[in-house]
Amino acid sequence: MKQLIKHQTVREIPARLSELLGISENEITLHRHPRAGKSRSDLVATVGAYTFIAEFKSYAAKAPLLSALEQLSEYVNNLGEDTIPLVVVPFMGKVGQRLCDEFEVSWLDLSGNAHIEAPGLLIHVEGKPNRFKKVGRPPNIFSPKSSRIARQLLIQPNREFTQREIAQTTGLGEGYTSRIVRRLEHDKLITRTDRGTVLASNPDLLLDTWYEVYEFSRHDIIKGHITARSGEELLRRIQKTLTRENVEYAATGLGAAWLCTHFAAFRIATFFLRYEPSGKVLESLGFRREERGANTWLVVSNDKGVFQGSKIREGIRCVHPVQIYLDLKDHPERASEAAAELRRENLNWRQNA
Repeated sequence: MKQLIKHQTVREIPARLSELLGISENEITLHRHPRAGKSRSDLVATVGAYTFIAEFKSYAAKAPLLSALEQLSEYVNNLGEDTIPLVVVPFMGKVGQRLCDEFEVSWLDLSGNAHIEAPGLLIHVEGKPNRFKKVGRPPNIFSPKSSRIARQLLIQPNREFTQREIAQTTGLGEGYTSRIVRRLEHDKLITRTDRGTVLASNPDLLLDTWYEVYEFSRHDIIKGHITARSGEELLRRIQKTLTRENVEYAATGLGAAWLCTHFAAFRIATFFLRYEPSGKVLESLGFRREERGANTWLVVSNDKGVFQGSKIREGIRCVHPVQIYLDLKDHPERASEAAAELRRENLNWRQNA
């Protein structure tokens, strides 16, 4: 079924090219698809003096786009530099546009947007809405539940896992684990060894792909204020109260990043909680609900997987740096700087290899 949908979609590419170039589809000549290794290109078309070789991907996340760019590079080596490589997706977002621009590869989407550049040719169309929201949405490999697999592979990036070990470690069923692992492998986010085990051979790519689609707002965030003279005092006061009240917690966000790196002062303390806090707990914290000026975010996690790899840092339990990095995406203050420092010190897999 997937292959049928792909063939039907690829047949739209000549129509989009004819619209962009202002010519009839009859003026487009289709050619036999060249091979690169075991792969075959999706479409080769000549339009006047230009020959395009197209690679279609069903969504425009970083991993599949990198795969397309790699394949196109091999095809161009076979056909010659005069060939124009072309990435085609249902809808190209900002991340995909930047990636194609970085590799200097043209692209078009089936929603009507495009950037095609070649000697004597420049076409740029933007602002067309996504006509393929369901088709263009990444597979659910990073849903709250399924992301336990990516998280575990990033926590131990140098370890090879059998699928059974992943299922046991993450608390997921073996059938469910097998389906998610196949999707991760298909998108070249993990590697399967000759022994049948899998590992995150490129942890940076896996983390970047997850980061693109991660939404901190999918957790239940309770914002409020607790009186404290500094972010560190606030962090420790919350920890002591939650421990005394036997509330399962793990710090994340700016406070947890500071505990990992001691980089950048912070005002907001963020804590994951397994369950919604009771009125008694909130009263013990001195917590006053308010959005404006909130310095405390109590976050009821949408999946227990956020606690994977948590550990005590300076007396405070924190989620793993992978989770902290993801959560900083939607934090204010100096969150982007804190995330960069956290990644440099705690998620630098090349340095730690």
